[in-house]
Amino acid sequence: MNLTKPVAEAELRASDADRDRIAEILREALAVGRLDAEEHSERIDLVYRAKTMGELEPLIRDLPAEGGAPRPAATAYEAEPGGALPDQTMVAIFSASTRKGRWRVPGRINAVAVFGSVEIDLTEGIFQQQRVQINVTAIFGSVEIRVPENVTLRSSGSGVLGAFEVETNESVDTEAPVVVVNGYAVLGSVEAKPKRGKWLRDLRDDLRGARRAWQEQRSDERWDRYDRRRERFEHRRDERRERHARWHGGPRD
Repeated sequence: MNLTKPVAEAELRASDADRDRIAEILREALAVGRLDAEEHSERIDLVYRAKTMGELEPLIRDLPAEGGAPRPAATAYEAEPGGALPDQTMVAIFSASTRKGRWRVPGRINAVAVFGSVEIDLTEGIFQQQRVQINVTAIFGSVEIRVPENVTLRSSGSGVLGAFEVETNESVDTEAPVVVVNGYAVLGSVEAKPKRGKWLRDLRDDLRGARRAWQEQRSDERWDRYDRRRERFEHRRDERRERHARWHGGPRD
């Protein structure tokens, strides 16, 4: 882990004080009827499981801020406090470099592939701003870019004895992120296109997914406890039968 690299606010480790603050907001919401007992219990459990600030914030996003004012809703591509993320550079020289999964997308990404391959997958990314510029250089190498279906994808690159293929896409949402791919491919390839079936999600989906996972885990834990109690009961029953057989010379029904 590079300790000198700036850490996004949502990726900061949560402290006990942070968890207690969120728990207090949830307790107040329960007291005034904004949450029922089951919702409160589910969220409190998630609070004390949370490891980062990004896991805590969705638990109170649909609750009013202090003073009763609505808490601003943050979408997956809304800018967050703390300033813009630094540019990210990916270099693959006789190697491969990949960025995928749930990650915070900076405003500028530089990708260089020389006899190597770079893969940039934005389909689960959290966009910090509306415009993202990706500068690519592919020399005897390849750069592959995937974006969600509901973002705008544009290009101003070219190929020199190579392929520079960008499947342009215009989102129907005027506020959706715009991804612009610039650069060139020399005896190499650059490919960028939407990934079918992948859509930019609101961060609140994470809460719903976490809640479902927690409910499934709780159900599994209940069955595990039931199985353990049943095994203990059967074990004690067998022990009683063995003791009775030793004392009375025969099994007890």
